[in-house]
Amino acid sequence: MTVRTSKSTYATVSMKGGGYYSQRTRGAKDVIDNAVSMLEDAVAALPARTTERSIQIADYGAADGGTSKQAIYRTISALRERYPQHQVTVTYSDLPGNDYSTLFRNLTGVDDDSDDNYLKDFGNVFVNACGIGFHSQLMPDQTLDIGFSATAMHYVSEKPCQIPNHVHMVGASGSALDAFSRQARDDWNRILLSRAAELKPGGRLVFMNFGIDEDGRYLGNTGGINMFNTFNDIWHELHEEGSITHDEWVDATFSQFYRTREEFCAPLVDPSSEVYQSGLRLVSAHTGVVKCPYRAAYEAAGETMSTQEFAASYIPTLRSWSETVFATALDSARPEDARAALVDLFYQRYEDRVAADPTGHAMDYVHCYLAIEKIL
Repeated sequence: MTVRTSKSTYATVSMKGGGYYSQRTRGAKDVIDNAVSMLEDAVAALPARTTERSIQIADYGAADGGTSKQAIYRTISALRERYPQHQVTVTYSDLPGNDYSTLFRNLTGVDDDSDDNYLKDFGNVFVNACGIGFHSQLMPDQTLDIGFSATAMHYVSEKPCQIPNHVHMVGASGSALDAFSRQARDDWNRILLSRAAELKPGGRLVFMNFGIDEDGRYLGNTGGINMFNTFNDIWHELHEEGSITHDEWVDATFSQFYRTREEFCAPLVDPSSEVYQSGLRLVSAHTGVVKCPYRAAYEAAGETMSTQEFAASYIPTLRSWSETVFATALDSARPEDARAALVDLFYQRYEDRVAADPTGHAMDYVHCYLAIEKIL
């Protein structure tokens, strides 16, 4: 079977800008908020920093900063109690095309959003942004105290191929699945080795990543309608009716890989691995499901919310992180307005399906929660 090579990965992983991402991804924020105690535990576990004046934390894959804002606030609050005289630096990293303007608007409260504003509530706190992806080392050796990442490291550094007959690796098989598996394994090792270099001895990592849990569940597939199968069905439907070409159908491949807990933990518990030898050790690992907030709101509303209203509230959260995959799959020779119309049509058809029968439609979040330390 011939496997098509991929388009640029960076073009297909950016989030919808202008604040749309954090406004439409309440579930991602719920995941982070539920795990704030892991960050507070990380602060408590740090060794004394008596000979240093600065504490460094980092948010890898920060998007517009909205979903992690409260978690970072509480982390800084805990740091300020533990190290009252230390300066604190927060580094937000993401790809070059990230919406950094909205990120700094969120952080500074320029839009009159004063909640959880650590720049106003704490002194001696400094903020940096880094427009380089987390697959590489981003900070000098042994300068990082706490590294944090949520709902980000399922992205591979590059697509090894396009997936035939499906849009995501959860529907892949054969050589395509093998290629994504190898890429994901190599990327995870690179991520961990980069963080090991950055971490000070005694430093901690707190990661919560999309994955496949022990029951085979993953994002949008927790017992109801499979979200990625629906994406694929509608995109293929557009191909069958002649709205998009065969290449455009195949080119809609997500640059993602959902690892199992065992795959996350493997390099951290194997004494022969380069990651283990770098000093990283697994503190804890568990999987968890956070229910789709839009589905929960619909069920709580009962007859006061129509199926159309539910569909209209639900589809934007899918669109916030998936739109670029389908938009960049379209031939650039098409006029821009024609491409935009096709993307709108794609999501309208998804919305119409949900409105016609909302049974089973939900984007439940399935994550693997990891706490990692660098031994002294």
